[in-house]
Amino acid sequence: MIYRPKYVEKIMAYVDLPFVKILTGVRRCGKSTILKMIIEKLKTERNISEQQILSYRFDSMLYEDMTAKEMYNNIVSKLSDLRTYIFLDEVQEIDGWERVVNSLASDYDVDIFVTGSNSRMMSSEISTYLTGRYVSFRIYTLSFMEYLDFTSSYRKSDNPKTELQRYIRLGGFPATHTQDIPDDEIYTIVRDIYNSTIFSDIVKRNQVRKVDQLERIVKFTFNNVGNSFSAKSISDYLKAEKRKIDNETVYSYLEKLEKAYILHRCSRFDIQGKELLKTQEKFYLADTAFRYSVLGYNSDTVTSSLENVVYLELCRRGYTVNVGKLGTGEIDFIATRQNEKIYVQVTQEINSEKAEKREYERLLEIRDNYPKFVLTANDFAGGNYEGIRTMHIADFLLNNNL
Repeated sequence: MIYRPKYVEKIMAYVDLPFVKILTGVRRCGKSTILKMIIEKLKTERNISEQQILSYRFDSMLYEDMTAKEMYNNIVSKLSDLRTYIFLDEVQEIDGWERVVNSLASDYDVDIFVTGSNSRMMSSEISTYLTGRYVSFRIYTLSFMEYLDFTSSYRKSDNPKTELQRYIRLGGFPATHTQDIPDDEIYTIVRDIYNSTIFSDIVKRNQVRKVDQLERIVKFTFNNVGNSFSAKSISDYLKAEKRKIDNETVYSYLEKLEKAYILHRCSRFDIQGKELLKTQEKFYLADTAFRYSVLGYNSDTVTSSLENVVYLELCRRGYTVNVGKLGTGEIDFIATRQNEKIYVQVTQEINSEKAEKREYERLLEIRDNYPKFVLTANDFAGGNYEGIRTMHIADFLLNNNL
């Protein structure tokens, strides 16, 4: 079990405060393991006894068909005379869990931690029962820095710029980087995660009947990572394949993929008009390995996968990320965090004056003093171009101060 301090320390800061701690994220991103790390911290650093800790994993067959009332009674019957620390893993499997957690938090001396792999976790039900009484933590698959930490436990790492190429292809699901596993087996594991998410969190939960239609939409979005498109684009594409579907159904499927954390929606922001736009959004994947495990590896997709990796890293660092619209041009990312803002362009390489002009010219049109970056995967990337900082993507990913 390799420690993930960024998440553990952030969550530990809320221990014994009157908030339910909610961890959300795509399946197998490491939520359950982080709960185990917190339990270990409670035992070793806070001298909490085994009797004060209750842990449940609700995706186990042991709890299949359990009702909210049965869940409540089971937990109450095991509470310690001292404060009890309750860990409820994949709690969304129990309908009405919100009422259970609310009752426990209101009536007993408990500290509650829950995880879930579907954004129903953050639905209006929580707002109703836990208003002002919970704090949420978004858990992502391994960052590039974490990936290097994990892989160093079983093999000697190459230089970061070489390792970045492998990270792009194989992604960051923790289970695939705890030992030396062949690439094809990694893709098998990731494909299983994808299938279980599609069929458990989307098809089964939403009683989707046209599974083939859903999968075609998934493949379209996976093929178009980093491209602006609309529901109509997908609808037109499917019609060309003799698969009729209306825009509302497409929107519904995209929303379900977002709720299962497979897709991240990145809206466009008009820099000149200073407003959020509701059309031609982009979508990024929870992990680049999803793309290659489902569609196979294609070197032509590397640039958009690099963009995907940078997008996720900005999210991990707590930024709100949008695509920037600037006249008829585009800035890959505008990332804002409280009073901070950075602009980021991502490209695989700058190998001509035309490419250089394209990447820098748009940023130079922005007349403010916030930091601006061009990130590339060139063997050599460094320097400053009229105030715009040029960096290798690997260096950016490994620098938490940016």
